[in-house]
Amino acid sequence: MSTWVVVARVEEIPTDGFKVVNVDGTMVALFNLHGAYHAIDDVCTHDGGSLSGGKVQGEEIVCPRHGARFHIKNGAVTAPPAYEPLHVFPVRVRDGLIEVRDDRWD
Repeated sequence: MSTWVVVARVEEIPTDGFKVVNVDGTMVALFNLHGAYHAIDDVCTHDGGSLSGGKVQGEEIVCPRHGARFHIKNGAVTAPPAYEPLHVFPVRVRDGLIEVRDDRWD
């Protein structure tokens, strides 16, 4: 079973902001949507590019390369050219620290 990894302090990610963090060798985009934290794979399923240069629009991230859109909370594709969803990672906050777990192989 995978372990929880401390990736940031809550004050490091402003409301509606995000940052890319390393979770056991995987780059993960960590978002603060109105005080709730969400984590998704930082790789566009369309062409493998990083999503971290994209814009957050509401609850979506827009890929900076070709404009694919993904829902931040559930990883679903909301606009092509991507058709495969993103992996969503479990997130928890403990004592002001944000923790993420890579559960893909549990």
